[in-house]
Amino acid sequence: MCAQVRRDIVRMVYGVQSGHPGGALGCTEYFVALYGNVMKYRRRPFRMEGKGEDMFFLSNGHLSAVWYSVLARSGFFPVPELSTFRKINTRLQGHPATHEGLPGIRIASGSLGQGMSVAIGAAMAKRLDGDDRFVFCLTGDGELQEGQCWEAIMYAAHNKVDNLIVTVDWNGQQIDGTNDQVLSLGDLPAKWKAFGWDVIRLKHGNDLALVIAALRKAKRRCKKGKPVVILMETEMGFGVDFMQGTHEWHGKAPNEAQFNEAMKQLPETSFGDYWI
Repeated sequence: MCAQVRRDIVRMVYGVQSGHPGGALGCTEYFVALYGNVMKYRRRPFRMEGKGEDMFFLSNGHLSAVWYSVLARSGFFPVPELSTFRKINTRLQGHPATHEGLPGIRIASGSLGQGMSVAIGAAMAKRLDGDDRFVFCLTGDGELQEGQCWEAIMYAAHNKVDNLIVTVDWNGQQIDGTNDQVLSLGDLPAKWKAFGWDVIRLKHGNDLALVIAALRKAKRRCKKGKPVVILMETEMGFGVDFMQGTHEWHGKAPNEAQFNEAMKQLPETSFGDYWI
């Protein structure tokens, strides 16, 4: 499934010569683990309120290609619809949006810094409703340069929002360079601990088994008075050698030669490519 999702990502971005392949490729294991092994959810009918099920919020919305692929491959909408990515009147906008009514999407995201706040609100609503399910949120490391993130982090700890699991895609890259070049994040584990969170360090975020184990561990550590964060170290562009480990593929589409080379590196699977 990880190989197929990566094939989907590269084909989607290449098909419209627009999108963000780097972070999407780097977070593939996370999304496959979340929807394939960890979350309890309903595919159909999709309900915005998410009562009685786990909920997920993507804060770094430019990773939409990986989310759309996993949602389609998980049965939320037909796989061939992936061919409409970023096209006119599509439900698969470049950044996830809600007015098109795409199943699986609960908030518009892409304006960085906001998703964690929404996830906290959803988690608190579940507590008020007596709903014992969990809320998951993915954010980027560069996104943590936004002040709203730290307000949300402080708020969640103060209010003991302990049904919330935030994962940080810690790849060390952002649109203009490395985190350290643009604005150093310092000691992230120490910062989250100082803000009152239960911190899980995942050093190999592109190992599917370890990602599944970390998410399950996070669920076991919930409901104990603290929100939980997984600091997940990934490699941007993972799976395609010329895209790996560089910010240059944050928001860049491959040309035909690069596309063909990427497809050679990503093995075909029994799931099959979507048709155009």
